[in-house]
Amino acid sequence: MLDRFAPRQRDWVRGAVGRIEAEAQRSSDTHLLRFPLPEDWGVDLYLKDESTHITGSLKHRLARSLFLYALCNGWLTEGATVVEASSGSTAVSEAYFARMLGLPFVAVMTAGTSPDKIRLIERQGGRCHLVESAGAVYDEARRLAAGCDGHYMDQFTYAERATDWRGNNNIAESIFAQLGRERFPEPRWVVCAAGTGGTSATIGRYVRYRGHPTRLCVPDPVGSAFYAGWADPHAAAGRAFPGSRIEGIGRPRVEPSFLSSVIDRMLVVPDEASVGTIHEVERFWGRRVGPSTGTNLWAAFTLVDEMREAGQRGSVVTVLCDGGERYSDTYYAPEWVDAQGWDIAPSRDRVRRYLAGERW
Repeated sequence: MLDRFAPRQRDWVRGAVGRIEAEAQRSSDTHLLRFPLPEDWGVDLYLKDESTHITGSLKHRLARSLFLYALCNGWLTEGATVVEASSGSTAVSEAYFARMLGLPFVAVMTAGTSPDKIRLIERQGGRCHLVESAGAVYDEARRLAAGCDGHYMDQFTYAERATDWRGNNNIAESIFAQLGRERFPEPRWVVCAAGTGGTSATIGRYVRYRGHPTRLCVPDPVGSAFYAGWADPHAAAGRAFPGSRIEGIGRPRVEPSFLSSVIDRMLVVPDEASVGTIHEVERFWGRRVGPSTGTNLWAAFTLVDEMREAGQRGSVVTVLCDGGERYSDTYYAPEWVDAQGWDIAPSRDRVRRYLAGERW
């Protein structure tokens, strides 16, 4: 009788799951930070600070879930090379978990990925395999995994199903628990841009499962397929889009993990707005955040202002996806920003005036 899951392999998987669960047990939850808006606006804005994970980003949660999913499905075996298609942060986190389990790791990314992120992946023991376009990462990752008898993790397919959206300390459950003693404990909006779509799927499902009135807004960068996939899923199916220039969010295709049906609203955010926002937030708040957080905040400011205009009180929560230190050579470098053809001065001015009390 053929035993495809031999005792040695079962023992290895048991040990691997145990190490990942022990790592989670050692880790604290991430902070929910209150952004300093004027009290008399009657609207509180919070950022779920995912940069405090040990690998520095929101993708730490996803990487943990993907590894557990692959292990418990019998897909990931002892000694296998883990391969992932990534725009950077997921690869940093997956390289961390691969090294924890003693597995080689290869990240397939575009050549334009931030050098800071590449260094972080290599620091975790991973290897970076660069391709020219975002649309090429999928087939190349699949080819590399097949060539070394490894496992292609495929975050863009499995992100929404690897995470337990009903609870188990997912990001949505954490947000609502941390808001419990605030003056508006049920947020009117949660704002979360999509990379794989896994986090927005988790939040959208969770608020329905728990019966919260909270609505989900997903801002999307220019060039991404996600807005089109939400507005008209049939028209967007199979189409190729230019892709995003905001690292970590937006894709050249509608990914399998993107669930448009759980999203209440989407906003297209210009690149200059995302980048201008992070520069102005650094001046105002004293800390650097990544460009995807700039996209989130631009959308959050829009919603906060709409609430003020309508005389509504309440709270808005968004996600601080990662820190700006990963982008010192790119989005925070004036020469690099100018080379992209972006004029961020108008967006910076709009954010500056808004945070000084003017209307959006």
